[in-house]
Amino acid sequence: MKTILKGLLAAALLCPYGVYAQTLDRWQIVPDGSIIWNISGNIPHTDHIEMAGKKVALWLQYGVDSSGASTITRTIVFPTYRLMPNKTETAMMYSIKDDMLPRFFINNKLWKQDVYNGSPVKALPEKVRSIRHMGSTTINSVLGNDGQIELKRTFLPSDNLPLVLEQFVFINRGQQPAWIEMESMQLERTPAESRSANGPLHFAVQTAGAGRQQVDAGDSVRFVVGYSASRGTEAQPQINADAELAGRKARVAGILSLLRLETPDTLLNTAFAFAKIRATESIYLTKGGYLHGPGGLRYYAAIWANDQAEYVNPFFGFLGDSIALNSAMNAYRWFAKYMNDDYKPIPSSIVAEGDGIWHGAKDRGDMAMIAYGASRYALAAGNADSARVLWPLIEWSLEYLRRQVNENGVVHSDSDELEGRFPAGKANLNTSALYYDALRSAVLLAKQLHVPARDYAQRADALRKNIDRFFGATVEGFNTYRYYEENKVLRAWIATPLTTGLFDRKEGTIAALFSPKLWTEDGLASQSGDRTFWDRSTLYALRGVFAAGETAKAMDKLEYYSRRRLLGEHVPYPVEAYPEGNQRHLSAESGLYCRIFTEGMFGMRPTGFNSFDCTPRLPEGWDHMALRNIHAFGKVFDLEVKRKDKGRLMVIANGKEYTIKEGVTLPIILK
Repeated sequence: MKTILKGLLAAALLCPYGVYAQTLDRWQIVPDGSIIWNISGNIPHTDHIEMAGKKVALWLQYGVDSSGASTITRTIVFPTYRLMPNKTETAMMYSIKDDMLPRFFINNKLWKQDVYNGSPVKALPEKVRSIRHMGSTTINSVLGNDGQIELKRTFLPSDNLPLVLEQFVFINRGQQPAWIEMESMQLERTPAESRSANGPLHFAVQTAGAGRQQVDAGDSVRFVVGYSASRGTEAQPQINADAELAGRKARVAGILSLLRLETPDTLLNTAFAFAKIRATESIYLTKGGYLHGPGGLRYYAAIWANDQAEYVNPFFGFLGDSIALNSAMNAYRWFAKYMNDDYKPIPSSIVAEGDGIWHGAKDRGDMAMIAYGASRYALAAGNADSARVLWPLIEWSLEYLRRQVNENGVVHSDSDELEGRFPAGKANLNTSALYYDALRSAVLLAKQLHVPARDYAQRADALRKNIDRFFGATVEGFNTYRYYEENKVLRAWIATPLTTGLFDRKEGTIAALFSPKLWTEDGLASQSGDRTFWDRSTLYALRGVFAAGETAKAMDKLEYYSRRRLLGEHVPYPVEAYPEGNQRHLSAESGLYCRIFTEGMFGMRPTGFNSFDCTPRLPEGWDHMALRNIHAFGKVFDLEVKRKDKGRLMVIANGKEYTIKEGVTLPIILK
């Protein structure tokens, strides 16, 4: 009831700037940590969610129509089963709609399909009662006019195999036995071998447990449909539903056990847990090893300088998941293969399991993204051997950037991470701010590795002044930054300096970010006056506003954003963009969400292999917050923050207590 009332209260309030209203929650948080939509009206409604294992991704479009029946489209993607031409988007994928499933009969009456033996047949009505998400998706329905047959359908990817399972459990809630049947079905598709990059490839839909069974009152029967891929003469993966359910559950539980957020706010705790799942599950076992991929029906078995090197890998340095750490190192190693003596840019993306590249937007500031992410990751992971592997890539990227500094003392780049969707001029704020942060981290990393830090500290000092001198401007009435030289309107990426310790213009920048010029019902618009939004800039902004010490302002927007993404109309993860991609759940954005807490609210800035600066921002009304089971800086530890008395906080790190004034940075060395 408390959660419902909170949602109703939020719905009634306008934000301080009056530009959006929180809608009623469609979903609710369940005590076990899942979220559920109990259908009691407000239909029709459709949504989509993505799930992933090491060899497969499932994009599930689900909904409830005006009659209360379910509508499902399953798109299954096999990232390492490649088609020609072998490009970013050409993983083998197939979509299966409801009318392609095997037929089901309840007491000889057809469910779901409206044609039987070529003649119209009235199907049994279905009423969806609830839909639940937590690492898998379960749809609970009742069938028939009397509602005596309950159906629980569960969708999940295999953890290890190129296989997706759809499990049907029919429960007899009536007083009499019922006959329930699933017809056996085997559907196969084989692309032409000349169109297969590493084939021949095969896609199959197959059933397990098919047949007709008598189900006594109170009893149940289970049927399973599997969607799988195979290559050459290898056998299709066998369906072992118990093993696959246990494997998926174990993988999700393992992710949730790491880096646990504990606050008085159940909404934020749950949104953080869900974001961990999405950020970490989307790692594929390719021929080049584990590789994180954004997903979204397009971006698989490939890496990008922003999504992986900049966004998610620094988060993995705190998480400690072994597969995630492996994928982070692989990503940086892949980029390092393109270092060259002529300092030509490293490609923006390496695709198709490493067989190709994409460099269509030229240098987007990619070397700044790589140097920024690799240096932060190396420090946070706390592994000297890994850091030594990454150091040549960091040095090379910083030298490349030095050569790109223009006559104004900022960095030239051809575009930015939006790749020409919005203008970025010849030098943009985002690239220079990331370069500045990378220089700062490189100084710290060099000290840990006992190698020369060159002139990195001097470069950082000069760049800080040049960023303010060249980009600092009054834009649409706000004392903030112009994004590039000719820029006359506010841009969302003015948030980046706040995340890199550049606070000289924080008041005007935060006012601009949260003004009606930029803030919308879906977070930051990419540009003032435009409806397009990309969550990544909102996630940077929320992290940066916490880092700048404006905790109350950050909390207001974080609560709103988290509720909309977790419990609103499109759930349960941060998204990529709209209208492009229709708000795909690209996984690196979930890593950015988690970094709002690690680097923003808890103010953790890596300074060494066993040290970090901590500037905690305990929200008003909270007496405590904690991150549990952190795997970083070569240790496994908890970080707790408690309110001690007026203006003072107690910080407990790895069992050691510190007392600080609010807003003060605490250097922590883990023994």
